Amino acid sequence: MKSQNFSRELGSAFGSPIGMAQAPVELDGSVGEGGGQILRTSLALSLITGKPFHLRHIRARRSRPGLQPQHLASVRAAAAVGQAALKGASKGSTDLVFEPGPVAAGNYHFAIGTAGATGLVLHTVYLPLALAEGFSTVTIEGGTHVPHSPCFHFLELTWRGYLGLLGLTLDLTMRRPGFYPRGGGLIQASIQPVSQIQALNLAQLTLERKIAGFSAAAGLPEHVRRRQADRARQGLRALDCDVHLVEETWQGGPGSVLGLQVHTGPVPTFFFSLGERGKPAERVADEAVHEVRAFLEADPPAMDGHSADQILLPLALAPGPSRFAVAALTQHTLTNARVICAFVDRTIKCHGQVGEAGVVEVL
Repeated sequence: MKSQNFSRELGSAFGSPIGMAQAPVELDGSVGEGGGQILRTSLALSLITGKPFHLRHIRARRSRPGLQPQHLASVRAAAAVGQAALKGASKGSTDLVFEPGPVAAGNYHFAIGTAGATGLVLHTVYLPLALAEGFSTVTIEGGTHVPHSPCFHFLELTWRGYLGLLGLTLDLTMRRPGFYPRGGGLIQASIQPVSQIQALNLAQLTLERKIAGFSAAAGLPEHVRRRQADRARQGLRALDCDVHLVEETWQGGPGSVLGLQVHTGPVPTFFFSLGERGKPAERVADEAVHEVRAFLEADPPAMDGHSADQILLPLALAPGPSRFAVAALTQHTLTNARVICAFVDRTIKCHGQVGEAGVVEVL
């Protein structure tokens, strides 16, 4: 099994240990996954550690490099909660300097202005606020169900569940949905302060072949949600699963989503697929069922790859070691490990090949 070891002591393409208190951490946004995650993790850790950073080549591996509206929203949200000074915070910028101040708990409202992912802005600020003194609420306007981002229901069911195992308490509410390209969604998060994050040791999940979920459409004919649900039921029953899906009509849109919750413990595992112009409802269902099938084939059952990526940051701040199995190791997780080790004195070992089952250790 291939193993990748990330350690601040060893240095990396993201920089070496800080020599002076005000020397910025130098980061290269073209390394590894090369997307917006490098930015979000850097912003969060800068607020938490008090270390400024300089990020160049932002989103260099994307078709539209540089800061786009949802990334700018994350930068500005981080600057607001941490009273930070900015240089290069403009649309299309590929170079950013971020100098944090003290993080203040409070009530915050951020509007992305597009269908940019509300969940990714939340990922940027939730942990600095949880570690601040006092209760916080965060309201974010934008996209709740958009491509290449965790949808609201994943955040509510799976992400929030894993954070709970670490002692982090968030309450999430979707006031209205927002699909690409119109956006218009709104989520609210209530964040409880935490004094210490808990480590995690999770060798495998418990698994029942029971699937609950929903097929929802907004601003589209009723047959869309019905066809999504019918096709998903057919595919899941072929996997020998007990299936319970409800059909829902949402306000707003246009857009559709199929969400499937696998009964795993200690946290449910959520998968979803989104509709788009010219994409048949049956294909929406097939995509979500394919993800469930791949997950069920993992032996033993293990944490999904998205969750592994997202809990790595808080685990790096927990005292003591953590170790968990993952159903599919992702390039996002490897990149996140590199960024984290540029800011904090931890060693992160990722055992396995990208796309295959693996084990992650935070030492």
